[in-house]
Amino acid sequence: MFESLQERLGTILNNLTGRGALSEADVSAALREVRRALLEADVSLEVVRSFTDRVRAKAVGAEVLKSIKPGQMVVKIVHDELVEMLGAEGETIDLNAPAPVVIMMVGLQGSGKTTTSAKIAKRLTERQGKKVLMASLDTRRPAAQEQLRQLGEQTKVVTLPIIAGQSPVEIARRAEQAGRLGGYDVVILDTAGRTHIDEPLMVEMADIRNAAKPHEILLVADSLTGQDAVNLARSFDERVGVTGLVLTRMDGDGRGGAALSMRAVTGKPVKLIGVGEKMDALEEFHPKRIADRILGMGDIVSLVEKAAENIDAEKAAAMAKKMQSGKFDLDDLADQLRQMQKMGGMGGIMGLMPGMGKMKDQIAAAGLDDRMFGQQIAIIQSMTKAERANPDILKHSRKQRIAKGSGTDAAAINKLLKMHRQMADMMKAMGGKGKGGGMMRGMMGGLASKMGLGGLAGGMGGMPDLSKMDPKQLEALKKQAEAAGVKLPGGLPGMGGGMPGGLPGLGGAPRLPGLGGGLPGPGRKK
Repeated sequence: MFESLQERLGTILNNLTGRGALSEADVSAALREVRRALLEADVSLEVVRSFTDRVRAKAVGAEVLKSIKPGQMVVKIVHDELVEMLGAEGETIDLNAPAPVVIMMVGLQGSGKTTTSAKIAKRLTERQGKKVLMASLDTRRPAAQEQLRQLGEQTKVVTLPIIAGQSPVEIARRAEQAGRLGGYDVVILDTAGRTHIDEPLMVEMADIRNAAKPHEILLVADSLTGQDAVNLARSFDERVGVTGLVLTRMDGDGRGGAALSMRAVTGKPVKLIGVGEKMDALEEFHPKRIADRILGMGDIVSLVEKAAENIDAEKAAAMAKKMQSGKFDLDDLADQLRQMQKMGGMGGIMGLMPGMGKMKDQIAAAGLDDRMFGQQIAIIQSMTKAERANPDILKHSRKQRIAKGSGTDAAAINKLLKMHRQMADMMKAMGGKGKGGGMMRGMMGGLASKMGLGGLAGGMGGMPDLSKMDPKQLEALKKQAEAAGVKLPGGLPGMGGGMPGGLPGLGGAPRLPGLGGGLPGPGRKK
């Protein structure tokens, strides 16, 4: 979403940090470029003006210009103001009200209200143990009510039975009553939309609000619509009263202006963001993490969360024990590839690592993408059990058979076998040192080495070991984790390598697979 903005701001701010001293003219010239970059990213003009004025007021002071590293001070000011523009503290859906808590979903047609309603219901059910009832109030769009019913079956969330001929207000009253009588914690009302804002839509929304008295009114907006989304938010807030925003399609290739503008223009917090089509592709909106990503600082806390959610602790423990004995066969490699796919693939993991934005072109040129993972898994699945356990028996005739079965060629099989040998050696070396871990670190190092990305391969073990980080860095990481409410499952061996005692500052969290040897990244920092 923020790739082009990240590139522009990264170049501008790198020019500042590369200088020994700054003048007011240097700062002003850089801020002109920042202003242009934000406008090109479709950020609202009034928001850009306010942002650059605040940065200038702080950045041209004597304290900055005479500091030891003025360029880095300016970067910090830009980062802090970006966080402030996005909302400072992240907010989640407020459920502090007498049950059932009514959540009303509003927005234009096609913004993703129905799918988002089901995603929120699934999230509240699975993560918070809430009993949720969904109801479709969309009587105009063909099969809208049936769509929500099917999504309810898919997510195992109860939906209000459809009664033909009822008006949206009548359905809202029936849903609230059913929620109260059925002992539900939350009732989600999926309202109708239009292709554009009109008076009948606003009147209907106001009538539903008056009938259901929702505790939360969430505006669902497509983040790809740019400035129209900002005007939409303002209109709905003035007429209906919005308590929070949900931005969909944040995984798209839009410029990100809506996400940066809507909070600043409306004063309403972005509570959730949709990052994919799957029912679990919904994330809380953390302003600081988004700012970190935009400025190319990575998002280690989100990477830790993904690892904690997607990695099977028992399987990781068994793998660590197996690796300590020096064993790493092709079945183990396939398991590691699948785990990386669960965490968002190479792109998803790289995007959260500090400094990886600068290596994007190099990674793309090397062909490191998720299709490669699928191809490699297909090759392994085309082998017999004996071949997976002992790759040395793979001679020419066997490779021909495997190539036909996986739709690849002998060259692709040879690349996979070479990568496996490199990784097996790496894993054996790790196991020999008694670390029992760094599986994904070794995995990504092996991949990078295989693709000829020497710098990246070195970086897999080259980010700072947390045990050697200074107290200020540890405290900053601790605050991020506490703010995010990170709770890591116990006993995730095999992920930790160089993280003694787990992540310092995270309450002695366990070692995490794939974040071993300190955090994977683009090179060691001192």
